[in-house]
Amino acid sequence: MADTIKALLLGDIIGQPGCRAVFIGLKKLIKNYKADVVMINGENAADGFGISPENVQMFFSSGADVITTGNHVWQKKEIYPLLGSRAELLRPANYPKKAPGHGSCVVDIKGTRIGFLNLQGRVDLPNIDCPFVVGKEEVRKLRKETKIIIVDFHAENVEEKEALGLYLDGQVSSVTGTHTHIQTGDERILTNGTAYMTDIGMTGPMGGVIGSKSEIAVQRQQTQMPLKMEIEDLPATLNGVLITINKTTGKATGIERISEKSL
Repeated sequence: MADTIKALLLGDIIGQPGCRAVFIGLKKLIKNYKADVVMINGENAADGFGISPENVQMFFSSGADVITTGNHVWQKKEIYPLLGSRAELLRPANYPKKAPGHGSCVVDIKGTRIGFLNLQGRVDLPNIDCPFVVGKEEVRKLRKETKIIIVDFHAENVEEKEALGLYLDGQVSSVTGTHTHIQTGDERILTNGTAYMTDIGMTGPMGGVIGSKSEIAVQRQQTQMPLKMEIEDLPATLNGVLITINKTTGKATGIERISEKSL
């Protein structure tokens, strides 16, 4: 419909399997779901830890409009200059201001301005600035330019994710979680018009343990040793969500879970 836009959001891209799935399948996904704008989380794209300039270039050329990240964004130092120079490549806004990059942006899609905000949780993650305080201030700034605001909350804890969703309900179009790599089934429209889902899942190999080789994951649990995880080399599934947003009010009118197997 002319008075709405459809936003396609994909969860954490995991290593080469996830990157291949984006390269092969994203444009088809955009066409099938008639998506107007695409946001993906790319912090695990570089062999499972971090994101490289090559990953960024491929994601944008494959159809992504905005790339968000999370706690692993700092793994590849070669990405630091790009974090500062590419407006649509985000790191969580609640890292200290001296950290490279920025946490929000506004893009123009077919004449419609859309705001994007990347935040990171603090429960069981680095104790950075408060996502509630920083999030509220970032939203205040973004709303001067647009009522359509899409939030990626990269967080571990369900309580923290739900609390932020309710805290920003009515002020943003959507709050969806990334980081756990497991797609939840709680997609819904909150009371004041914000679409919410605790975690939109991962775009990566589904045969292992959150994208990693199962035998190493099992051994880690059995021994409690800090064994290095390796990405499972299997076909990936593209997990995410499609959100329909009213252009005038910025409120969500629909949210649909997506899970599509790649070749």
